[in-house]
Amino acid sequence: MTQVQFRGLTKRYGDRTAVDALTFDVPAGAVTGFLGPNGAGKTTTLRMLVGLARPTTGEALIDGRRYTQLSQPRRTVGALLEANGFHPGRRGRDHLLILAEEAKLPKARVDAVLDEVGLTDAKHQRIRTYSLGMRQRLGLAGALLGDPGLLVLDEPANGLDPAGMAWLRALLRRRAAEGSTVLVASHVLAEVAQTADRIIIVHNGQLRHAGPVEPDLESTFLSMTGAETGAGHAG
Repeated sequence: MTQVQFRGLTKRYGDRTAVDALTFDVPAGAVTGFLGPNGAGKTTTLRMLVGLARPTTGEALIDGRRYTQLSQPRRTVGALLEANGFHPGRRGRDHLLILAEEAKLPKARVDAVLDEVGLTDAKHQRIRTYSLGMRQRLGLAGALLGDPGLLVLDEPANGLDPAGMAWLRALLRRRAAEGSTVLVASHVLAEVAQTADRIIIVHNGQLRHAGPVEPDLESTFLSMTGAETGAGHAG
């Protein structure tokens, strides 16, 4: 089981502090919802976790090591931070074949993850023809390629219809039940309430709450962030 720890994680851009001394753990075998208003520092935190940004101070650890120290990153961490970066003229299956080759993963995983995310029938279509929801599924397929013990997802439900959101919920719950660590940043509080076991709430780059999902998640979120309105969302 993959353990994730944040210890005094801080990121400054000039005189602006985007992430301010975050310290918390993400348990294995559970779905952890990562919540906060727009600009709270969620995406910056996830980028530091997967080695896309360097902390000013502190560290984000995966099984006691930084992402850049992992010997086989894609077998340990599957990340989806943005559902873009695809070559529009490339076919969906070919995109995954390139990722598998770069990570030295067996080609058999490509068809397995296409089936897992429901894109088998669209695998030979060019990505320019994919809807936003299909691109999101393709991004998830890339995250799952290495059968990682840790999934790090930023707004994975973006572009999914209700059936797609139900499918995503089942996928994340199944991965957690199999022992994976799942960390999901989302602004859809109602979906987090149905999916997550635990929540982390950040505001102005600081940790405001860490614990089990509360019965009234919206009230907890609003009280922790000082928001006046929420309407079930936390950007």
